[in-house]
Amino acid sequence: MKKFQLIALVNLIFLFMNATPGNAAVPAKISYTVTFPEAQAHYAEIEMTVSGLAQPSLELKMPVWTPGSYLVREFAKNIESLTATANGKAIMAPKVNKNTWHINTAGLTSVTVKYKIYAFELSVRTSFIDASHAFLSTSGVFLWPKGMLASPSTIKIVPYKDWSKVSTSLEKVGGDAFTLTAPNYDILYDSPIEVGTQDIFDFDVKGVHYDVAMYGGGNYDKERLKVDMAKIIEAESAVFGENPNKHYTFIVHNKLRNGGGLEHLSSTVLGASRNQYSSEAGYKGFLGLVAHEHFHLWNVKRLRPIVLGPFDYETENYTTNLWIAEGFTAYYQNLILRHAGIAGADAFLGDMVGDINTVENTPGTKVQPLAESSFDAWIKSYRPNENTINTGISYYDKGAVVGMLLDLEIINSTNGKSSLDDVMKYMYDTYYKAKKRGYTDAEFKAGFEKFAGKNLDDFYAKYINGLAPIDYNKYLGYAGYKLTDDLANSMDPTIGASISNAGPKKIVTAVIRGSAAWIQGINVGDEVVSIDGTPVTDATTIMNGKKIGDQINVTVSRDGQAMIIPVTLLRNPRQKNRIEELPNATPKQLAVRAKWLKL
Repeated sequence: MKKFQLIALVNLIFLFMNATPGNAAVPAKISYTVTFPEAQAHYAEIEMTVSGLAQPSLELKMPVWTPGSYLVREFAKNIESLTATANGKAIMAPKVNKNTWHINTAGLTSVTVKYKIYAFELSVRTSFIDASHAFLSTSGVFLWPKGMLASPSTIKIVPYKDWSKVSTSLEKVGGDAFTLTAPNYDILYDSPIEVGTQDIFDFDVKGVHYDVAMYGGGNYDKERLKVDMAKIIEAESAVFGENPNKHYTFIVHNKLRNGGGLEHLSSTVLGASRNQYSSEAGYKGFLGLVAHEHFHLWNVKRLRPIVLGPFDYETENYTTNLWIAEGFTAYYQNLILRHAGIAGADAFLGDMVGDINTVENTPGTKVQPLAESSFDAWIKSYRPNENTINTGISYYDKGAVVGMLLDLEIINSTNGKSSLDDVMKYMYDTYYKAKKRGYTDAEFKAGFEKFAGKNLDDFYAKYINGLAPIDYNKYLGYAGYKLTDDLANSMDPTIGASISNAGPKKIVTAVIRGSAAWIQGINVGDEVVSIDGTPVTDATTIMNGKKIGDQINVTVSRDGQAMIIPVTLLRNPRQKNRIEELPNATPKQLAVRAKWLKL
């Protein structure tokens, strides 16, 4: 370092030593008040105050998507009547692009902004308000000041009428359930809020407190749920060696028909059918959802692809690793139920067969590689159309299958010493805890190879980045199993189109790539009127008495015009697989099986 640089550095040090706290910049203070004067009409009113300003302008922004749901949803579309005041006077707050409002703050130290939010889409990722409750998906409710994502904020909830409860993972201020605080916007946008009269029960698991907020009623058994949810939580915590939360909140929306879930750092939102809890299949389905979303508190919320945090809330955040983030979580939701003793080994194998059948009966598995499915989530996964089955594969389903393959590979290669659990814990410890960042493709691949003890270039080329048919029997064979397709020798014919049987009109809803309907040009939206002149009254009986090679004349109505399309029937390629034991399994195969299934 040159001499003049040293002198300048010394002078700079003395300058900071002489600075007083009074000279330091004071961070802006941000607060929100949420009221519901028209809850019955699905509106909330937000008052946002930013004080301590010392800048010439302020830009307020609304996220365009919510983390965990990879689709630009344009939440700003729900904002109405935004106004701004300062010193008791109205000031201009023009909208300058789709999700940004600009305010001139020269000479101002505080600005208050008021706006309305319309919320009438009850899903795990969007907000909903009516007279019975409010669900605030925070990324679509609260504006943030540009440049202040790291700033703390407080949120005051003013309840509507008889609303008496707030459920959220945000910390309370002074013990007041209706006054909340967030240390930064990443936490605020990752902490949904349920307000109303929801039924709340709680339990503790090894020092971590859990609240379960049930909206919409239902035939659930609280005591049974407490026991089984605790088993799931313990089994998942064992994978990673710790539970990083002090408290965690489940928000459950029970409707006549509902489903899905969305993970958050210290909470999750689940959709359930209110009467599903009384059947074993329905109850197990709910526990699988619990296992899936709770597993995310490690896998994705902490152990994450490097691009998924810190987030850019204004544009897409692309990753090729959702097959790990979501697919492995889908695999573990079934494995955890087995390891927790909630599901038997046969039930777990049946769940895996379900994923295998979905993958093998989706023509798009031969078109779209798994990594590409992840990357294209933003434009395909959340925007399915009539041709989706032909063009893509779900990173959930195929990711779960690949998770199974890698688990079996590692168990077999290490003679039962290690499993996929060890990879997950190693990656969590290394990247989340030690390096405090996300992982790259190459780093996770290296993690697999570390525990498999072998190079996985070929595996990646075939199953992650390529389109090779999966060699199920190689991997299942490690555990003394094989995959059997009960329809392998079937000679059933098919037209190759899905036809709705719900109403009087039989409408084509999908056409399978390479099928007879595909080749001959039957279209989605066609009304199937008759087959060989016989009116179609039941779409399920179209193939009765038919065989492969038969030519049939299909009369359809397209855009109000009748046309006859000759179709030569082809073999139905649908698979119906099952996993069965190999005869005379070796001691090693049985050991792998025992490790895998915790027998």
